[in-house]
Amino acid sequence: MVAHRVPAWLRTGFYWFLAFEFFVGFVTKFWPGETFFGPAYAEKFADWGFDPNMRYVVGAIELVCAILLVVPRRQTRFLGAATLVLLLTGAVTTHVIDDAPVYEEVSAPLHLVIMLCVAVANWPTDVRQLLWWRPASGGPPARISTRDAAFLE
Repeated sequence: MVAHRVPAWLRTGFYWFLAFEFFVGFVTKFWPGETFFGPAYAEKFADWGFDPNMRYVVGAIELVCAILLVVPRRQTRFLGAATLVLLLTGAVTTHVIDDAPVYEEVSAPLHLVIMLCVAVANWPTDVRQLLWWRPASGGPPARISTRDAAFLE
């Protein structure tokens, strides 16, 4: 059986597209007035029962995760996607409880499924990979043995 790989340029473009979407989410959370998504997020968060200033926390998390998605390392993409899975789980829960129209309730679940797929695609073979940072040469860090280096590939 031959495995078909997605070209690197297509994967990179996909990650940049997702990062752009979450960057737009960051901008709209920090925007003081109405957005092209409707009323100001300060009002939306208050209507959902949250402190209106929580929009800044959510927006900042979206910005950091957007940056993590475009860093060309599996570890950072996994951390960004996993963090967004947690954030989007809260968003989906909020939208299920809220009585918004269906078109407003589609985005968060769709992005949750996409981020779950991104997290699984970038899942580390060894949890220690999340803590190790390879040098620019691409070789394993000097402090691990060659036996452990196999886990990093």
